[in-house]
Amino acid sequence: MPESTRGPQTVTDPAFGWQSASLDVPAYLKRIGYSGALAPTLETLRALHRAHAATIPFENLDILLGAGIELDLEHLQDKLVRRGRGGYCYEQNLLFAAVLEHAGFRVCGLAARVRMGSDALRPTSHALLDVGVDGASWIADVGFGGEGLLEPIRLSPGTEARQGGWAYRLDEPGRDGTWVLRSRHPDDWFDMYSFTREPHYSVDYEVTNHYTATHPRSPFVRRMVVQRTGPDVRRTLVGLELTTTRPGAEPTRRELAPEEVPDTLSESFGLELDASQRRELVRIAAQAASEA
Repeated sequence: MPESTRGPQTVTDPAFGWQSASLDVPAYLKRIGYSGALAPTLETLRALHRAHAATIPFENLDILLGAGIELDLEHLQDKLVRRGRGGYCYEQNLLFAAVLEHAGFRVCGLAARVRMGSDALRPTSHALLDVGVDGASWIADVGFGGEGLLEPIRLSPGTEARQGGWAYRLDEPGRDGTWVLRSRHPDDWFDMYSFTREPHYSVDYEVTNHYTATHPRSPFVRRMVVQRTGPDVRRTLVGLELTTTRPGAEPTRRELAPEEVPDTLSESFGLELDASQRRELVRIAAQAASEA
């Protein structure tokens, strides 16, 4: 059939899904330490989200190591599940989308503009998920990093959610269909990112992933970024600065020596690295320190 005469693809086309047929479910559940049900319920969604966020850290190390970022499910499972690594938003949320699809949830990909307190117009560079449960939509996002959600948050204007010691809020401040996810800071609500409900698919994320992983102005190309959020502590390593934040307290910061990086990645973030990767990260950190 000529390309020009084909009708629109249906939602059963694999291009519109998340490759869940090839998901190694037992391996993933073991990785995140989850032994509960996989029924498409809100309880299951919350439990899976919480377990994933607590176990698999945000990190961009493969970009610095020259390994690149691949988004097909086999690569994601090998890296994040079998090899005990983490990943950034595209890796984390595409893997999580496959898990949710396997469990029977309706999963729609979305894209966000990261704000982090800025009013500047930035490109859509963050992946997140719109998950349907019992007729309601919930934002699931296991890939934002330091201030990211521990659990899903209901997609409804003014929704506030306390997750561990952290508070979040979803607002729809305008009439253009834009939503804003905010986290609570001591002085006010802090804009994390904005998004619309326009669906995004794996093919869309391939494009933005390429930019994020390769463009010279991408923050993930220039420096190490590793983050992990728990119910009562957040840890972030940006470059050589290790920041620890607890609810209601001022962050503490410490500058690492390059040779401290591998053990910090293991002990504070649970990242498994082989000997050659550890050596290379020390070299990269030392070079960055010398250029600072």
